[in-house]
Amino acid sequence: QVQLVESGGGLVQAGGSLRLSCAASGRTFSRYAMGWFRQAPGKEREFVSAISRSGDSTNYVDSVKGRFTISRDNAKNTVYLQMNSLKPEDAAVYYCAADRRAFATMLSARTDEYGYWGQGTQVTVSS
Repeated sequence: QVQLVESGGGLVQAGGSLRLSCAASGRTFSRYAMGWFRQAPGKEREFVSAISRSGDSTNYVDSVKGRFTISRDNAKNTVYLQMNSLKPEDAAVYYCAADRRAFATMLSARTDEYGYWGQGTQVTVSS
C-alpha cells in the first residue's frame, strides 16, 4: 500500500516556475514507477510524466518536453516535478501516482496502470 501527498502548487505568472513534490508513505516507494498527471476543468485527466523505479528512465507528454523535469529521491520517498516556462494551458490540478505494478519495467502513460493516487495540488498560471 502506498499513500501519496502532493505539495508545491500555487499561482504563478506565465513564464514562471514551480516545483511540485509528492511524498510517499511506507518503505516500498522504490518498488514503484511514479507518474504525474493533470486535470483541467472539463477535461479528462492526462499524463504528464513518468519515472522509473531507479530514476534512470523518464517519459514526458510532448507538450511539456524541454520545460518540465521529473525526478525522484528514493531515500526521501519523494518524487518531484520541476515546471519551468509555465503557460496558461498548464493550469490544472496535478496528481502524482504510483504504478499499480510493483517492479514494473516499462513506464506507462495510462491512468489505469496507476493504482495509487494523491489528492492533487492546484497549479494556476496567469497570463
